[in-house]
Amino acid sequence: MSDRQDIDRQDIDHIFRDWSYQPGVISARLVHADDGREVLQMRIEMGLLQMETTGRPDGEKPAGANTYLEELTQKSGAEDKSFTLTEDQCFEIDREFLQFYHRRICYLALREFRRAVEDADHTLALMDFAAAHSPDPQWTLSHEQYRPFVHFHRTQAAAMLELQQSGAEAAIEEITGGLERIRRVYAAVGAEERFGEDELVGQLVELKESLRREHHVGRTLVEQLAEAVAGEEYERAARLRDAIARRTRKA
Repeated sequence: MSDRQDIDRQDIDHIFRDWSYQPGVISARLVHADDGREVLQMRIEMGLLQMETTGRPDGEKPAGANTYLEELTQKSGAEDKSFTLTEDQCFEIDREFLQFYHRRICYLALREFRRAVEDADHTLALMDFAAAHSPDPQWTLSHEQYRPFVHFHRTQAAAMLELQQSGAEAAIEEITGGLERIRRVYAAVGAEERFGEDELVGQLVELKESLRREHHVGRTLVEQLAEAVAGEEYERAARLRDAIARRTRKA
């Protein structure tokens, strides 16, 4: 093949012509590569990102592990409890945070809710590991400030997944659980008053109430259970627990 043909094969102008960039819009698509594997693409202002759909988005296998978190977990487990991240390890963690963020927002845009939940869970686990082994409080804070945001994405995705699989009541209960997890994040740093001021919290509350209105849902089983326990209605509480357990088994 000539040099000219090699250059032509590498040119991706045709992709940009057929897929224009839209400011403020997350443009993503799932396509098949030449070898048949599914890949995720995200259109950005001056090009595109291509990500693997499983494991690390860049397709790397650090030390043979599926993710850098997996490698670090194995490494820290082989050492004593004083394991502290090095500067290079912190850099690699930041890389993995960013990669999973890009893939998560693409999955949300594509309504791939199960995959979005899985990527959010990975990010939260990476945050937990980083906080536990951080060499510097400021570096920890640079990630922890985004924990409510990751919970927001996870709650959105999990609620929409429940709506598809189990119905509006289960979706509402998922949002209630997500709001409680965000509240605990603020409470852990003594800033619980900021919970009610969080714009993302407001969006989740509005989503929950819109689901109630659209699907004509009153008090959910979990909400009724909380009321029964608070009112010491133990027989009613037992019946509600059974109903929740039956619904969970069906799901």
